[in-house]
Amino acid sequence: MADVGINRVSRRDFLRAGLVFGAGAAGLAAGYAAVPDVFTRAVYAAKKDGRSNDRVLVMVQLAGGNDGLQTVIPLRDGAYRDLRPRLSKAADAAMPIDQTFGLNKQLTGLKSLWDQGKVAIVQGVGYERPSGSHFDSIRVWETGDPARRQVEGWLGKTIAKNYDSAGHPLVGCACGATGVPGALRDLEATLTVINARQSFKFVGGDEMERAAGALYTSTPGIYGALFDTSVATARDTVAQLRTAASKYVPKATYTDNVRLPISSKNQLAAALQLAAELIVTGTGAKILHVTLGGFDTHYTQEARHDGLLGYLDSAVSAFYEDVSAYGMADRVMVATWSEFGRRPRENASAGTDHGTAAPLMLIGDPVKGGLYGEAPSLRDLDRAGNQKYTVDFRSVYQEILDSHLGVDPREVLDESFERLAFTRVPVSRNGSAMIAVAAG
Repeated sequence: MADVGINRVSRRDFLRAGLVFGAGAAGLAAGYAAVPDVFTRAVYAAKKDGRSNDRVLVMVQLAGGNDGLQTVIPLRDGAYRDLRPRLSKAADAAMPIDQTFGLNKQLTGLKSLWDQGKVAIVQGVGYERPSGSHFDSIRVWETGDPARRQVEGWLGKTIAKNYDSAGHPLVGCACGATGVPGALRDLEATLTVINARQSFKFVGGDEMERAAGALYTSTPGIYGALFDTSVATARDTVAQLRTAASKYVPKATYTDNVRLPISSKNQLAAALQLAAELIVTGTGAKILHVTLGGFDTHYTQEARHDGLLGYLDSAVSAFYEDVSAYGMADRVMVATWSEFGRRPRENASAGTDHGTAAPLMLIGDPVKGGLYGEAPSLRDLDRAGNQKYTVDFRSVYQEILDSHLGVDPREVLDESFERLAFTRVPVSRNGSAMIAVAAG
């Protein structure tokens, strides 16, 4: 039987006609899909297309500009001591990862994973003509476009072009948020935003559902059908989340009971616990985004930054332990990002100002551990006194897309970049693992 009516109209057609369904921040926080699905009968259609890759990406935003020099610390660099007479004391307590660099003393869990070969550190990551503006630089990282021409997020484009032909609402999910992060934003990508596990419900409860039902049943023709499928998708998504919550028991200890000198405004552990729940209960989540704020350390940085790194370490370590206990650690890669690093020279307030290049971390069983890229020289700074980047941030994105998620990075980034081989067993475009054979 040929498809008729709504089944013959693509979601792209609806979007081009201006029929975008949203619920606002309060609704999003309660588990609505940001752009509800109009094909609820084809949630897993991607499998019919031969996509069997079950890899998952969890992006951790360190918002405010994480200080890379206090995260991956040069142990014996005299220039570091000269530029940071107070902050460079961190080198004395750092945990060496080779002869030259050490991890901040707070990153004990990540150091343990490093020792197991499950942490890759890419040094000197940045982009040409960097911006010291939080807003502008965040946009560059979120869109993957230093020229500032793109408006879609690089992860949103990934979802729309590779996983979202059926509009599965949980493929892309922002955990612990009340709005769609820019990296996930794309007009043609279906996304879900969940503030907390307690928010797996409609705002207004049954009364809201009944009101929505009355609205679409009184709307004639295809528009009524659209409301029908939109509400049905929201209802089904909330039901799926409730089922996941009832089946999930964390196998690690998550805690947001941390004392930070300044609030981070984000409950990272709760957000990562939610991400783990979505992964281990089989909701179909592919790309998840969480945020930890507070990294804009212009003053009294030492205690503030150490506290944030300790919080990050605890939350990520618990997340890894959790998915590992469920036997799913081989599927999941965690990647950190921040809009910029900090200036090498400490300021008069015992802090650091907006900088440029900084290291990123990739964490998990799919990762081939080690140092990648080249750390920028602290004796060869730019005119503003900042480090010169050595690795284009899109090289990191490219490796995540190509080797971990198994999608064509040129569809998302429009061009190719230097290869960074930090994925242990790359997957092919159809989702199967590629076997590397070494000679000699």
